[in-house]
Amino acid sequence: MFSEPESNIEQLGLKEGEVVADFGTGGGAYAFAAAKALKGSGRVYAVDVQKELLTRLQNGAKEQKLGNVDVIWGNLEQLGGTKLRDQSCDVVIMSNVLFQNEKKKTMIEEAKRVLRHGGRLLVIDWTNSFNNMGPHSKDVFPEQAARALIEPLAFTFERAINAGNFHYGIVFRKGLFIQQQNVKTVATQNTSV
Repeated sequence: MFSEPESNIEQLGLKEGEVVADFGTGGGAYAFAAAKALKGSGRVYAVDVQKELLTRLQNGAKEQKLGNVDVIWGNLEQLGGTKLRDQSCDVVIMSNVLFQNEKKKTMIEEAKRVLRHGGRLLVIDWTNSFNNMGPHSKDVFPEQAARALIEPLAFTFERAINAGNFHYGIVFRKGLFIQQQNVKTVATQNTSV
């Protein structure tokens, strides 16, 4: 089974009124699934560097009567490149973008910049190369590598989702590790008194 955006968004559990950024939206499958899950509330920012894809996505959103989708022409490989405000989003989605971008750390830093404290980052990417389906084997960015990249940037691994037979799906929270560290420090100080 291929990765299904609707199923992955359902597993993520969006709440009405949330603000979502779909980094590297491409054809907009995740942006549309998120907009539908929000039931017309909140906002979905579909960000991509390819203007022609964004034009098609904008037309598709109009056809589907999804008034909570905004397209943004932006560069994920630049800090500030999404043009979104600091701490303006509850969720960032990155589906099939890590394997194809060189500046992976900058992309995660951009997600961190736009996410509110406690906001969620959903990463979905290929588990392997499958005979001309998906990335070339040298470009695959495995789950362990994704976690090793993301967790040191003040994200806490929350859980994995079932993203199909050819993809992994992992959810992180922004800033909770730091908060948990502070709680442990306070608890240790209190017991030594």
